[in-house]
Amino acid sequence: MTDKDYFRFKQFSVKHDRCAMKVGTDGVLLGSWTQVKDARTALDVGCGTGLIALMMAQRNETLTVVGIDIDDDAVEQARENVSVSPWKERIKIKKHDFNEVFGSEELFDLIVSNPPFYTEDTACPDDSRQKARHATSLPMATMMEQAARLLTEDGRLALIVPYSAAADVTGEAVMNKLYLCRRTDVRTTPRKQAKRTMLEFGRNMQPTVYDLLTLKDEEGNMSNEYKALTEDFYL
Repeated sequence: MTDKDYFRFKQFSVKHDRCAMKVGTDGVLLGSWTQVKDARTALDVGCGTGLIALMMAQRNETLTVVGIDIDDDAVEQARENVSVSPWKERIKIKKHDFNEVFGSEELFDLIVSNPPFYTEDTACPDDSRQKARHATSLPMATMMEQAARLLTEDGRLALIVPYSAAADVTGEAVMNKLYLCRRTDVRTTPRKQAKRTMLEFGRNMQPTVYDLLTLKDEEGNMSNEYKALTEDFYL
């Protein structure tokens, strides 16, 4: 259930009235797709409302999550959403710019981000929304450099990016000795081209698992594969 101020999932609700970027399909996809089973610690970069942090905590009952964002309103709202969730003891929200050196020596088994990826010359008039949407606030090169420094030896980085950017992102990862493990291209309907790509990187070279996810069937209904991916969350 949703309205303009919040989105309700099976086990938690997310208010997003003060956040530049609202709850959307990209976040739900990444939070559902990211492999969390063997992780003990996770970092959500650009956590926004806290949606992905909450989804990961729901999926792994021993996982501890740190969510960071540069926007004051987002940090406050994420903290509010976490505070009323069943996993408030395992999620911490901090104001932090990922362009800067992370404050602690802590390493993470999993780093996940729905990063700012719009690079159009036309800026969004809302400054908070611009920071959340535009890659100028967090260049992909910085994302990869920091992830390579903060991941454990067997750690993974999971991202959702535009389909058109996937090759460049993968190349940037290789420059930081992070290698593609898994790739899922996402299209809205069977007749449309993919618009998004979910990517998982690790430190070790291995065969990449490729697949394609279609969100809706020919009649415009949620596809069975999308239902299966998100069944623990959508009402």
